[in-house]
Amino acid sequence: MSKSDTAMDSIYFDHASTTPVDERVLEEILPYYRNNFGNADSAHQLGRDTKVAIEDAREKIAELIGAEPSEIIFTSGGTESDNAIIKGVVSATRKTEIITSPIEHHAVIHPAESLKMHGCTITYLEPDSRGMISPEQVDEAISNDTAIVSLMHVNNEIGTILPINEISKVCRGKNVPFHSDTVQSVGKIPVDVNELGVDALSISAHKIYGPKGIGILYVKNGTPWLPWLQGGSQERRRRGGTSNVAGIAGLAKALELTTEEMDSHRNHFVNLRKELLAGLEKSFSGRYQINGPEDQGVPHIINLAFLTDDKKGLDGEMLLLNLDIEGICISNGSACTSGAVEPSHVLKGIGLPDHEANSSIRISFGKDNTVEEVQFFLEKLEGVLDRMTTVTS
Repeated sequence: MSKSDTAMDSIYFDHASTTPVDERVLEEILPYYRNNFGNADSAHQLGRDTKVAIEDAREKIAELIGAEPSEIIFTSGGTESDNAIIKGVVSATRKTEIITSPIEHHAVIHPAESLKMHGCTITYLEPDSRGMISPEQVDEAISNDTAIVSLMHVNNEIGTILPINEISKVCRGKNVPFHSDTVQSVGKIPVDVNELGVDALSISAHKIYGPKGIGILYVKNGTPWLPWLQGGSQERRRRGGTSNVAGIAGLAKALELTTEEMDSHRNHFVNLRKELLAGLEKSFSGRYQINGPEDQGVPHIINLAFLTDDKKGLDGEMLLLNLDIEGICISNGSACTSGAVEPSHVLKGIGLPDHEANSSIRISFGKDNTVEEVQFFLEKLEGVLDRMTTVTS
């Protein structure tokens, strides 16, 4: 197969990072950039029209996740939502312990760590090799000082699905607010706040074929929480700033579409994953390993480490760059700090040694990926690995 057969400039396998805007979402957004551009806080007709659009979107979103409209707060995305709930609950409760895990997104870890300057302590629950954290671990960790428990629904690097419903029962029984970052789960697996039992959750539009720069913080009515971003009366004085009307409309449409099409997307991801794993086993048996859950996580995320014959591991950063040259977009979880590439904190958190963590890449499928693209990836991967193995031998 030649690359031209794919009829595209590049193959995009990085949907856990961001997704293209769905054309149907774009159609929903454009009127708010052209004609319906009014400030939703203005008293004139243009303002009133956009205010109605916001509240319509709020009601739709609330219905889709089982919430009350009053519990939906529009933010700039998952990072702001995570910051707002952690800092807001600590501020409201005046308690000093935050319980989370070392494999959370940095949007949870970094604000939690920042609160150490204000006297807070962070309790990190240790995941197993699949990235799993049990309700029993949460139960044992909660103390009288616990302000909030924050654990993600689906891990963004390895795809682990946590038993959020069971963990929420533990937190509820001890009267501790429970927040879950559902950025990687919403639109992929069912997310209903009543079934999950959470007090708060975070959503980001650009992970579900919506626009960047818009997200949701759901806060259950009655949850102790103080607004984090101030300076305006928007969102019932819970999040100041001029409302992103186009983004809000796009988010509502994206959530509606991905919820309606969830089952068909999931079946598609399962088929793509089967094709990928079958090809890997056929051509690279003994030269790769799956990081995290093999078959109990979400099907659209798969994290792989590629090893040399002596099991030292290939350079994941170099593998990413070589595949990029071939027109294949993937990612790894490494971060460049002071000129040095450090292993993913998620992979280190599940116990991988540095050489395996550094040799890893993440493939994350989207609804428009095809079996032919997976086959093209496998074809190019073979040549890239052969070249890299020759260089390192």
